[in-house]
Amino acid sequence: MSMSVPSAPITAVPEGAAVPGDPSAADTPRFDGPTEARVPWWRVALVLAGRAGSAVLRGARVVRPIGWLAILGAIVLWIIGPLYGWREMTTGAIALTVIVVACAAFLLGRTAYDVSLDLNRDRVVVGEHAQGGLILTNPTSRAIPASRVVLPVGQGRGIFAVRRLAQAESVTELFRIPTQRRGVLPIGPVSVLRGDPLGLFERVERKDDPTDLYVHPRTVPFDGESLGFVRDLEGMPTTDLARDDISFHALSEYQPGDDLRHVHWRSSARTGVLMMRTYEQTRRSHFVIAISRSAREYRTDEEFELAVSLGASIGRRAMRDAFEVDLRTQGTSLRAGSERRMLDSLSDFEAERMPEGIAELGAFVGTDVPSASFVVLVTGRGATATDLKAAAARVPVGARTLVCIAEEGADPQLRRIADADVLTLGTLDQLPTAMRRALG
Repeated sequence: MSMSVPSAPITAVPEGAAVPGDPSAADTPRFDGPTEARVPWWRVALVLAGRAGSAVLRGARVVRPIGWLAILGAIVLWIIGPLYGWREMTTGAIALTVIVVACAAFLLGRTAYDVSLDLNRDRVVVGEHAQGGLILTNPTSRAIPASRVVLPVGQGRGIFAVRRLAQAESVTELFRIPTQRRGVLPIGPVSVLRGDPLGLFERVERKDDPTDLYVHPRTVPFDGESLGFVRDLEGMPTTDLARDDISFHALSEYQPGDDLRHVHWRSSARTGVLMMRTYEQTRRSHFVIAISRSAREYRTDEEFELAVSLGASIGRRAMRDAFEVDLRTQGTSLRAGSERRMLDSLSDFEAERMPEGIAELGAFVGTDVPSASFVVLVTGRGATATDLKAAAARVPVGARTLVCIAEEGADPQLRRIADADVLTLGTLDQLPTAMRRALG
């Protein structure tokens, strides 16, 4: 018996399928090596153009107007000179180019000052001068050449010429800031100027964070003990003593004029001297000052300033009389937790054009501070009697209402509209006397 041997090796590949490793098969997958992703040339051009544009903008900031004229002049001379064969123009172009390049070299390097700003007071009254010092120190191991330091103050600025500073040397530049009107003046940031002697280029380096200078409104002190001795059952006791009140304090000897109803007979019998009860004064606990900022109610800016000063003066005295004071304007509550906060709030208090007037302000006080015991409304002469009557009718029920009208140059006048006492004042100095008349 014989067996036949196949002439070709047997494979497990199905019929019609490609044989592995057969490069002639059409369905055989091909694996190519990794290829580098090519970025389009226009994208590279855009990136380079953007970086070049940013560099040009940064460089343009250091060029002053006279510097632009010098650069433009050099370009024009470089064009005209070779074009027409004028040697004088070409020589001028070379000279101007050398000057521009030499001046630009002054911008190289950094001014490594340590800068600190020291204000004597960060709160002043309008009309006073704020004083301070600018302290510059050289912390490096090399000398810093002379430079200029700029101190911005509000919309203006002061420039100081600082001499050359040796290693670890410091210098203090003193300054005074006049204040002509209320406001919050940002002081700083301190900047160091690097520039050339011809003034073609100037680079600014900021060295310090800004600080605020509060310019408070003018106020006037009050003579006397308090704002009319307004008292009630829920008032806050103070250190002032009275012969007739609610909160008992101590016993004292009889003084002529004392009310005999307050004699403490048991102590008088024991000591043989007529002894009287004395009390701690209690005053109303909620005092609201509402200043209108409607521009149509004031004829001049000075009239509005007078209104702000009137409100600030009454508020300061109310706080010193141990009142709880709130400060309001149309639709807004201002900070008044202390004298300092109240005056800070009034520093940047400005009149605005708005439809709401003193009547709407009275309504806002009535809804926002319903527990108010004493309300002072401050406005200008533009408010009509109808507006004042409407404002007085909308304050909290049971609260005493006083309206102060600022009318520049007017004589003091006291009248009554509805349930409110109305004071017309022409100057701030008239306020203490007028308040005694109104609350006495």
